[in-house]
Amino acid sequence: MDTARKDRLDLAKALLGELVAFPTVSSESNLYLIAWAAARMQDLGAQVDIHPNETGTKANLFATFGPMTDGGIVLSGHADVVPANPDEWVSDPFTLAEREGRLYGRGTCDMKGFIACVLALAPEFARWPLKRPVHVALTYDEEVGCMGAQSLAETLRTGTVTPAIAIIGEPTSMQIVNGHKGCFEYTTELHGTEGHGSAPDLGVNAAVFATRYVGRLLELADEMRGRAPANSLFDPPWTTVNIGRIQAGMARNVIAGHAEIEWEMRPVSPGDADYIKHEVDRFAAETLEPEMRAVSPDAHIARHTIAEIAGLHPRDGCRAVELATALTGGNGTGIVAFGTEAGLFQALGVDCVVCGPGSIEQAHKPDEYIEVSQMDACLTMLARLETFVT
Repeated sequence: MDTARKDRLDLAKALLGELVAFPTVSSESNLYLIAWAAARMQDLGAQVDIHPNETGTKANLFATFGPMTDGGIVLSGHADVVPANPDEWVSDPFTLAEREGRLYGRGTCDMKGFIACVLALAPEFARWPLKRPVHVALTYDEEVGCMGAQSLAETLRTGTVTPAIAIIGEPTSMQIVNGHKGCFEYTTELHGTEGHGSAPDLGVNAAVFATRYVGRLLELADEMRGRAPANSLFDPPWTTVNIGRIQAGMARNVIAGHAEIEWEMRPVSPGDADYIKHEVDRFAAETLEPEMRAVSPDAHIARHTIAEIAGLHPRDGCRAVELATALTGGNGTGIVAFGTEAGLFQALGVDCVVCGPGSIEQAHKPDEYIEVSQMDACLTMLARLETFVT
């Protein structure tokens, strides 16, 4: 390994250690990480804009190296991570540990490894005689509905500079991904009436009605298997429905007065999403609620939209695919089952690919890790950008 390549890798590993030490679980603030990253890039001469959320507890970062013109390249990553139970880890999840060519820590592959690589190249971005800008985007709350990216998309939509290409560095083992399903997330609340468990007919048991609601969702999930497009590129090829969390009641001898269902669907087509929403809402309004209100007029069901994030759709002549192919030496593209923020950029007219270090198989697990070799490959890809922006 030549000296420049080794120096990049050593810097990226050090930066990853600092990133992992920020416990940016989605339920917590990311402001310290954002301020740290902003200071590094401002010191290098980048124009850095920080966009707080409505509560001021989290923020997006959008930094620009080079001219403030259209046609730039965005390197995008989310700064939040999923929770980590230290009891399930061999080492502290928020302290980077290197063992046998792997870097362990929460967020190492999803997706602070990519962010560390981007920040390691930032000094070089600053030195290059850029003719088109290189942007760095860091977002909040991807793991709980792409909240930050939705806000960033609106910022870019109303801004003065429109990027041409976005590389979203989610873990793909450095393979080029040009398509994935969308992710539509909901919480359904069922409001009944409590009472003594010895007389269940005198109350409205929200837990019971929640099971029936979930049963209808599962029926619709089975129906989707038969609606898979013949030419679907996805695995599985149909729209999926997942029940993520059900919570109801307080004790076995109390009629449950409230229930909550957190669920999602990953639609192959917008028509599937519309159909599922219509059918489950109709079931709630025409079947469940009349039965509930026959006992208690105030009983009701409410479905809340958490996020509806469009998928990434493969497109012919995609400039992002052409660029990623040149940068990685890859000779093909792929489709993945997991979702990313790419669809939000694509909706702005930005050509997108998903390509980053690490394997999705290691994400959201105890002892999450990224291979050092994957970091090296990502750094090589990013260093090759020079040819296309100068």
